[in-house]
Amino acid sequence: MKLVSSGFQNNGAIPGEYAFCVIDPVKHVAMSKNCNPPLSWSEVPAGVRSFVLLCHDYDVPSVGDDVNREGRTIAATLPRVDFYHWVLVDLPADVHSIAAGEFSDGVTAHGKPGPAGPRGTRQGINDYTAWFAGDPDMAGNYHGYDGCCPPWNDEILHHYVFTLYALDLARCAVEGVFKGPDVRAAIHGHVLAEATLTGVYSLNPALKY
Repeated sequence: MKLVSSGFQNNGAIPGEYAFCVIDPVKHVAMSKNCNPPLSWSEVPAGVRSFVLLCHDYDVPSVGDDVNREGRTIAATLPRVDFYHWVLVDLPADVHSIAAGEFSDGVTAHGKPGPAGPRGTRQGINDYTAWFAGDPDMAGNYHGYDGCCPPWNDEILHHYVFTLYALDLARCAVEGVFKGPDVRAAIHGHVLAEATLTGVYSLNPALKY
């Protein structure tokens, strides 16, 4: 199975329109268009009953003390953890593409509604839910896609991995409010094939890529 995007190449730079934030020369960052990127897939195996799509950043700092703080940097040597940006289940078996902006078009304070999504899908909450939990202007359940917004003072590029799973299940066995790890556990033993597409992004103007 192959997963591609007309918006960026594998291991290439993700355009700002697909990000939550872009570089601002005065404030460091500014809100962006936050559109989900276009995706398409091919060479699907026989017997597929639905697809699951996850997007995660595996370069998120494990300690947030220095995140976006003036006069500080996040060292490249700091251990990193996963941050889920998109948790999408129950994509019908006859769907082989997603259009740019179909599932997300703009930043929604307090999060987009869910879990019901376009085309009969369901969307879990992404990790902006926890990130904004203490911010009264933004707190809420962030369903669906919300794009890149790595710390502007991080020394490394962040990698965003889109992973598509072809399942022998018509409906993923998660209910209510669910997260990326919940989906990974639920699809264990039901994956017929998987494909990945990785993009890179940074808000640190000192990094060239």
